Amino acid sequence: MAGGWTRDGAVQDQIDDTVRDALNRARRALPQGASLERCEECAAAIPEARRKALPGVRLCLTCQEERDAQTTGFSGYNRRGSKDSQLR
Repeated sequence: MAGGWTRDGAVQDQIDDTVRDALNRARRALPQGASLERCEECAAAIPEARRKALPGVRLCLTCQEERDAQTTGFSGYNRRGSKDSQLR
């Protein structure tokens, strides 16, 4: 049920766009290419099991966890077509 100027299904379309954007962002973040044997950051050995499980890996688990913790969060709210986004 849409209200005002929106058409029926507009809310679901925004949800679908948000999910699609998140998937595309996650796919772009996946490592690609050949895995390294040593970490780019600290030069520690990257275990063979990690290299096989995640092709293209470039960081050891410790450095990857630190990088993940530093990565800023995404609000996850899709403002495309929202009146609020037009006001800012």
